[in-house]
Amino acid sequence: MGTTKTEIFTEKQNKLAGMMKALGHPARIAILQYLVKKQACVCNDIVGELGLAQATISQHLAELKKVGLINGTIEGTSVCYCIDAKVWEHFKTVFEGFFVKYVNKDNCC
Repeated sequence: MGTTKTEIFTEKQNKLAGMMKALGHPARIAILQYLVKKQACVCNDIVGELGLAQATISQHLAELKKVGLINGTIEGTSVCYCIDAKVWEHFKTVFEGFFVKYVNKDNCC
């Protein structure tokens, strides 16, 4: 497989693609939905809620944390996770701006 030529795209396009990639797995969507539903920091509950292995959950949490959608804080021997409200709002604004630009004029195939 060839390399991706991210340098030929704008910074904005690359950033949007990275955001979409972070959301591009159903386990990550499920984690975010769970955190949104709880509206609080969650410790140790995610594995039991989703039924995936701890290692798998940890990998997905790391991806979400890498883009800043979630924060993780250490409390004793546990790591607790919650939505980062500022980044969440940024994602929301970027996605709204992306999807709002299309207007269906019923003249397309």
